[in-house]
This record gives sequence, structure tokens and C-alpha cells, in this order.
Amino acid sequence: MKRISILLLTASSLAVPACTSDATQPGGGGDDGTGPGSGSGSQDEWQTQLNSRVTDYNAALRIASLRLTGDLPTVTEINQIAKAPDDASKKTAYETIVRDYIGRPAFAKQMFAFWQDTFKIGGTPAFDTAPAFAAKLSVENGSYMDLFTKSANNCPTFANGVFADVECTNGGPKAGVLTNPGVMASFTSNLAFRRVRWIQETFDCVRFPAELGGTPQDVGGASLYTGQWPFTSIASPTNGGGRVNFQDASSAMCAHCHQTLNHIAPLFGNYDATGAYKTTIQVTVPLPGAPVAQLNDWLPPGDTTAWRYQKSAMDIPGLGAAMAADPEIAKCGVARIWNWALGKTDIVDTLQEVPTETIQSQIDAFTQNGFKMKDLIFAVFTSSDFVAF
Repeated sequence: MKRISILLLTASSLAVPACTSDATQPGGGGDDGTGPGSGSGSQDEWQTQLNSRVTDYNAALRIASLRLTGDLPTVTEINQIAKAPDDASKKTAYETIVRDYIGRPAFAKQMFAFWQDTFKIGGTPAFDTAPAFAAKLSVENGSYMDLFTKSANNCPTFANGVFADVECTNGGPKAGVLTNPGVMASFTSNLAFRRVRWIQETFDCVRFPAELGGTPQDVGGASLYTGQWPFTSIASPTNGGGRVNFQDASSAMCAHCHQTLNHIAPLFGNYDATGAYKTTIQVTVPLPGAPVAQLNDWLPPGDTTAWRYQKSAMDIPGLGAAMAADPEIAKCGVARIWNWALGKTDIVDTLQEVPTETIQSQIDAFTQNGFKMKDLIFAVFTSSDFVAF
């Protein structure tokens, strides 16, 4: 049977230009009051499609087996479901098989590959430790929040289906994958901005700007400033002596992204191009001669680092703690597992976003159950939406 993706058939997942008429959208009915969602009594066509789905445990089993083990289900497994006498028995058989899948050695290999793809890093021993750490948490039903808060053994190895604890040796603070040497080396850049972008897009599932919705302000630019942070909280040559004008608003509102970027990036400035932590700033400023950055290149005097506005983070462990307390981080983690389960592409790269209402029950269970990774994966692959076609 043809699978209807719950990610694509939810109205809130469709990107619609602000100035586009409803009549140009899929299923749009123009302004005559007869289109989907018009309140005229007609049913939204996407909801009609969703309601037409039927439960098919054998079809779900094929997908689950490929995702969780890398192989198709066996004839025995297929028959366990096919020969079950009723829907309740089929459901029990299916869930038993899925639980068996996530207990197999092959599951560890699948999770390792998943995290390599998600982190956009891996392929050599030096760059595989962050994916190995996340895969280990997944296989051992660890807390997702250990990705940001764990203070030891954050650089495990993975070989022949076996994880081995290893301490990261790049010095400095320890906070899950946030201080991983392979990550720091892979995403080195001027002013550490690529490192922050990796954190933002991987774990919050949205691109910068991340904090809009503030009271619109005329700052003398081509558009209004609508950030949450005060416009004066980022550096410029006239605001604390910064060498880059992050307050430039002549053509684009730079501050919309940099209000957040500049409050996180200094935390990662002490890692050199190899991912080693030093006691002084190592990243450079994109100016002739590539001078080494100074704190006032990011922030004016008196401003301090933070995860979000009024969410202070004085060091990287503090940043990890703030991230772990942010509900958006948990939601992003659930959404990424959903995209993987349904064979969708990257949430940020291709904007295949998962509507919150689609995954709210999994978010609630994930949050209430200590953010356990294997439990989340089981919940997604056995949900009523996953087994419906």
C-alpha cells in the first residue's frame, strides 16, 4: 500500500509565502468559502487522506526492520504477524519483534550510522567519537540530555558492534558532545560561528535567527530589529571596540542572527583547529592578517555568554545544562527520530519539519521518562501513526 506521510499531510508543515493567495496553494479554494478548512462543512483534504489510512503491521515491519537492523524481516517474523488471529494479537506480535530488533547487535550499527549522518561527522577514528557517544546512549537507553551534560567518557570507540568507554583527551571542560575534539576540529571557523551553527541546527532543528518576536525597533536600518536581545548587546566598532560591525543594518539585519550567535560563540573560542582546548582564544577574526579574536569582538563590555536571552551560560557545562532544560531541545530530538523512522531528509537542510501536534505524545513521554533514547525509538516505531498506511 502507498504510505501517506504524516509529515507532509499536516497543514502546518507546508511552507507558504506570506503574500501568496490561498487559491494558489494545494487544495486551496480561493476566497469563495468552499476550500479545505473554510468552516463551510467540507473536510480538509489532508485530514481526509490521513483518515483513510489503515493499520498494516506487516508493511510497518518491513520499514522497521530496515531502519533498525539494516535487513528485511525474516519469513518467520512476517508470519508471526500474518498468522496472528486478530488485530490485538498482530499488534502484540509486531511490538515483540520491534523490541527484539532494538536488542540486536545490528541495532548498534544502525544507530552509529544514524548519528554519523545526523552530526555530519565521522569516517575516521578521530571524528567517530561523537557519533559513537550518541549511539551508545541510544543502545543503552541513556538520557538524550547526556549529549550536553555528561562529564566523563565522552569519546567512546565503536568497533565490531562493541562500544568502549574512552575519555576525551583534548583538555578543557567536559560536556557531552559539546566539547568533543572531533566536533571542534570539524567545525572550526572564524569566531567559532560554525561550531555554534552546528549546535543550533543539530539540536534545536532550526536555522538562525533563533530569537525573534521582540518589540520592533527602528535602529536606523533597512528594516526593523525584532530580536529578543537588546540591539546594543552585540559588538561593533562603536559599541565596545569590536572589529566587526554586527550592528550593521544597511542591507540586512545582522543582529537578528548575531544576537544569539555572539552570546554562545565565545565559549568555543579556546579550541584550536585540531579540537584541542587552550587557555587563550584560538579562533580568528575575518580581517586582513586573520587576527586572533578578543571577547569584545563578540560582546561589548558587561555582556556575558548565554544560551538564550536571560538563560545565562558562563561556561560550556553551563551551556549544556541550559540546553538540557530547554523544551525545544527535547522536541528536536524526537522530531529527528521521527524523520529517520519515516525516511525523511534532514529537518534543517530540506525543511522537512515535523509538526509538534504530530509528535506531542512522544514528546510528553520522552520528557516524563527521563529522555531515554531506546524507549523513544520503540515508541516511535510502534506508534499508531507509524503503522498506518
